[in-house]
Amino acid sequence: MDLPPAATLSERVQAFLAQPLYPTLATASADGEPHQAVIWFRLEPDGRILVNSRSPRRWPAELRRSGRGSLAVTDLEDPFRWVGLQIVVETVIDDVAQAQDDIVSLAEHYDEADEDSVARFRSQDRISFRLRIVTVHDHLED
Repeated sequence: MDLPPAATLSERVQAFLAQPLYPTLATASADGEPHQAVIWFRLEPDGRILVNSRSPRRWPAELRRSGRGSLAVTDLEDPFRWVGLQIVVETVIDDVAQAQDDIVSLAEHYDEADEDSVARFRSQDRISFRLRIVTVHDHLED
C-alpha cells in the first residue's frame, strides 16, 4: 500500500512534540467502534513518531489492522494549546528485543526508567510502531 506523504512540521510544532507529553491515540475497530488510549510517544529526528505497547492490548491490534489513527497532544499546563496529528503506520516492529529497547528509551524520555520498570519492560512481550504524520492541526496560538 502506498502511504500518503509526510506532513511538514513547523519549528513550533517540532519543539512542542519534542516534550514528554501524554497524547491520546484514537483508533477504530473493524466495525468502526472508536477507541482511545493515553500513551507515551517520542518525536524522532526524522519527523516520525515512535509509540510502543504491550502486544495484547486493543490499540496496537487496531493500529496494525487499519494502519491509521490520530493523536491529540495537549500542553500539560494549558490544555487549550494542543496539536492534532493524523498518522499512518510506516513500520511495525515485531522484534520483541527491539520493542523492549524502544519502551526503555521511551521511559528514559519520560524520566520513568528506574531499575524496576526497566526490568518489568524487559520481561514483557512488546510491539513498537513508527508512525508517519500526514496531517497537522496546530492549536498552539499564544
